[in-house]
Amino acid sequence: MIRGKLVRRVYHRTGPRPGRVGTFQVPSSDCEKTTVSAIWNHRLRGLEVSSKNVHITLPDGSTKQAALGSTYREFIESNLPFLKNKALAVRFTAAGNTPAVLDLSRTLETAGKLEVLTFQEKDGWETFQHSAAHLLGMAVQNLYKEAKLTVGPVIENGPGFFYYDIDFGETIITPEDFPKIESEMKRIVDSDLEVYRKVWDKKEAISTFDKMGENYKIEIIGNIPDPQVSIYGMGEWFDLCRGPHIPRSGLLKAFKLTALSGAYWKANKDNRMLTRIYGVAFPSKKELDEYLFQLEEAKKRDHRKIGKEMDLFSFQPEAPGFPFWHPKGAVLWNTLADYLRKESAKRGYQEIKTPTVLSSDLWKVSGHWDNYKENMYFTSIDEAEYAIKPMNCPGCSLIYKHHLHSYRELPLRFSELGSVHRHELHGVLHGLFRVRAFTQDDAHIYTPIEYVESEVMDTIDFTLEVYRKFGYSEFKTFIATRPEKSVGKDEDWEFGTEVLKKSLEKKGIQYGIKEGEGAFYGPKIEFNIKDSIGRMWQCGTIQIDFSMPERFQLDYTDSSGGKKRPAMIHRAVYGSLERFIGILIEHYEGKFPLWISPNQVRVLTVTDAVTEYGQEVMRKLVDAGFRAEADFKNDKIGAKIRDSILKKANYLLVLGEKERDGGTVAVRKRGSEETKSMTLDEFFAILNEELKTGA
Repeated sequence: MIRGKLVRRVYHRTGPRPGRVGTFQVPSSDCEKTTVSAIWNHRLRGLEVSSKNVHITLPDGSTKQAALGSTYREFIESNLPFLKNKALAVRFTAAGNTPAVLDLSRTLETAGKLEVLTFQEKDGWETFQHSAAHLLGMAVQNLYKEAKLTVGPVIENGPGFFYYDIDFGETIITPEDFPKIESEMKRIVDSDLEVYRKVWDKKEAISTFDKMGENYKIEIIGNIPDPQVSIYGMGEWFDLCRGPHIPRSGLLKAFKLTALSGAYWKANKDNRMLTRIYGVAFPSKKELDEYLFQLEEAKKRDHRKIGKEMDLFSFQPEAPGFPFWHPKGAVLWNTLADYLRKESAKRGYQEIKTPTVLSSDLWKVSGHWDNYKENMYFTSIDEAEYAIKPMNCPGCSLIYKHHLHSYRELPLRFSELGSVHRHELHGVLHGLFRVRAFTQDDAHIYTPIEYVESEVMDTIDFTLEVYRKFGYSEFKTFIATRPEKSVGKDEDWEFGTEVLKKSLEKKGIQYGIKEGEGAFYGPKIEFNIKDSIGRMWQCGTIQIDFSMPERFQLDYTDSSGGKKRPAMIHRAVYGSLERFIGILIEHYEGKFPLWISPNQVRVLTVTDAVTEYGQEVMRKLVDAGFRAEADFKNDKIGAKIRDSILKKANYLLVLGEKERDGGTVAVRKRGSEETKSMTLDEFFAILNEELKTGA
């Protein structure tokens, strides 16, 4: 019986996903009982291993010698022993090639740049989750002999970090079966099986999977254009998979199956309905427990639920993915917008406003037509083609180009709260986090090359200051490098990437690298903020762009009277106002600090006899500039208080005949059951002090 262990599928953006476990005997030629490092040394370009050494460059710029043909695991053990127990895979870049994420058991065949991937890096995390998907697949096939695996990718948004679509035949699986499956998964983890990789000819792979009755795997292989396919296995179990995977099953110390649903094979309703099992995995139980706590907290903090309770926004069937801001939500939106306007003006930004609909010719010049067209909406005007803008930068560049510029004016900083529209599939829409229309707090800085670094450093300071104002104190920062689909010169990309690195290093900010995840026009810094329950949210970006000034023929006159091309820095602090508000709602659980709260004070009357006094108090609150609303309905005061608590008002003013006769208010602060009597002037002093401190 082919039983074995988990194998992980690489989370590639293209190409088929891995395959399955089986119950067929592995061909005898592949059954040598050797260690992972010796099981399969695939020779690139047919080269034989020699005793020659190659130079390996590490992320810090240092170089190490490695024996040609040695494994990445051996290199790490010899040169980076402090990472040997954390290493999950490597990212290797040979000269002239794009970076590749590889197993530790793969061999060094050429010189290049190497980065060790742990659970903390995105590709390392994905490798870990993909291996957990294979752990699930193996456990299922150990328990359910007729089960056939189809695909099991890593996902970023959903009820888990990975899933596996499985054909259980006539067997019905429910969440009540999860403990049994998890128990088998634990047994495999405790066995600490090594993960191995083999390369088979497609003919051999099809023959093997055919004998195992693995029709889904055969179909997947048929869609692979390469003459060979890779197989990953643990013990006697193996699966069709391109990899990479973690070295052994014992690293998957903590996991949980989280959800179950139905899914058609290849998302086609004419195909067989499969069972999709979701799960999450972590290197330790502590991390899993923290995640499960976050999950429960996140349910309570869901911005869609709280937004409805507080009457902030809604989504309507007439416009899916397009948020409707209700009065209180508009107050919140405008508060964030006004704050950023004020802070931007302090730093020399000039606000602009550009059209929403622009000629398709503009997007062809900017490069969006070739690199972003699938995310755009189009329309026709006077028989000419136009696009609804997905980004603000081309319009901003037209404003720059409208005038001649001298070096004495630069850096020139434009800011815009620009409404953009992007085509998103219905299935990925998620409240304010994933919408089709949103507002970017964009800014574009046009500057001579020599000022790029100082402008980036100033923008870093600005961005972090804003986050701290909103109560975020922990950040993670990444540099996203050139993607495959991009524009611009190699030297410009290299210069821009180095400037971003130096700027962060001079600020003493640690950063990670996201290979190939930059914008199509330039490298970028990504700022991730940590919320009150420990989740990280990617928000702001700083991007360096030499391509757009070139494409739009932007220039300025230098000190000698000659023409020079400026660099362009793209900056967004919130990223998207809509998404940032969603994050704030969940961070504070709707209990906003007073300065941004759309519902600062709520005035409640005990009886109709004090309605006139309540109206007087309301007038004074509004005249003093506070956000207040009243509940003068003929309800019991207990019901009014409960409703006000649901609406997260910072303060409740309870008014009865005693308060009316004494000219006072009974103040109840959010989160407290204590009521204090005071004059309205005394209450105003409390509010003003709280606003002054930004609490």
